[in-house]
Amino acid sequence: MPALSSAVIAEIFGAGAVAGAFGALLGLGGGVFLVPFLNVVVGLPVKVALATSLMSVIATSSAVSAETAGRGLINLRLGMLLEVASAAGGLLGALTLERLADRTVFLLFALVTAGVAAIMLSRLDRRNVMFDPAGDPGLLGGRFHDPESGREVIYRARRIPVALGASFVAGSVSGILGIGGGVLKVPVLIAWCGVPTRAAAATSALMIGVTAVASLPIQYANGYVVPPIAGAAVLGVMLGSRAGFLVGARAKARWLKMLMAGVLLFVSATYFLKLR
Repeated sequence: MPALSSAVIAEIFGAGAVAGAFGALLGLGGGVFLVPFLNVVVGLPVKVALATSLMSVIATSSAVSAETAGRGLINLRLGMLLEVASAAGGLLGALTLERLADRTVFLLFALVTAGVAAIMLSRLDRRNVMFDPAGDPGLLGGRFHDPESGREVIYRARRIPVALGASFVAGSVSGILGIGGGVLKVPVLIAWCGVPTRAAAATSALMIGVTAVASLPIQYANGYVVPPIAGAAVLGVMLGSRAGFLVGARAKARWLKMLMAGVLLFVSATYFLKLR
C-alpha cells in the first residue's frame, strides 16, 4: 500500500468528489468509479478500496436521500421491501469476500459492469411514466413532479419477484465489490420493473446506504477500513454530491442513462485489461 502522503490524501478526496457527483446523478453510490480509481490509480489493495467505497456509499446515500426526500422521488414502500433481500445479500457478500482471490474480484467487477451497461443501452428511449393525474399507481407505485416534462407523472411497480431477486444479487455484489448495489438495482428497476429513472435512482440511493451498513462491520473487522483514507473519500463524496444534484435536476433521463452506461463500460474495460 502506498504511503499516505498529503498528495495521496488529496487524490482520494478528489476521487471521492467525482464519485459523489456520479452517486447523486445516478443513484449508484459512486463506488463503481471510486473502487477502480483507488485500486488502479492510487495503488491501494483492492479490498481496502472496496471497504473505502462502502464508507463513501453510506455518505452518498445520506446526502442524496436528504436532498430528494421532499420531492416524492423516493418510493419508501418499495425500497424497504426490496431492502430486506438486499441487506441479506450484503451480509452474504461480505462473508464471501474474504475467501475470494483479487483476480476473481477483478473478473466479477468487469462482468457485472459490462452486463449492466448493455441493459441500459437497450432501454435508452423507454420511459416508465403515465401522465394521467387520475391514474392509480397501485400499492408499490408512486407519483412525482417530473422536471423534464413539467408535469406530475405516475408509475406502477411491476415484476416484484424479479426486483427482490435482483436486490439480493445486488446486495451480494455490494458486499463483495463495494459498489453499493445500485449498479444493479437502478437498471433492473428501470428496465424490468416499470420505475422511472429519477425515482429508481432516488429509491436506490436510500437502499444502498442500508445495504452498505449491513456489510461494512465485517470489512472493518477484517482490517480493510483505513480511517485516513475513508475520511478523505467521505469528505470528497459529500462535496461532490452537491454538484451532482445541480446537474441532475436539469438533465434529461436519456442523457443520464447514456452517462451511466458510459461509466460502466469504462470501468469494465479497465478491469478486463487488469486481468491480462
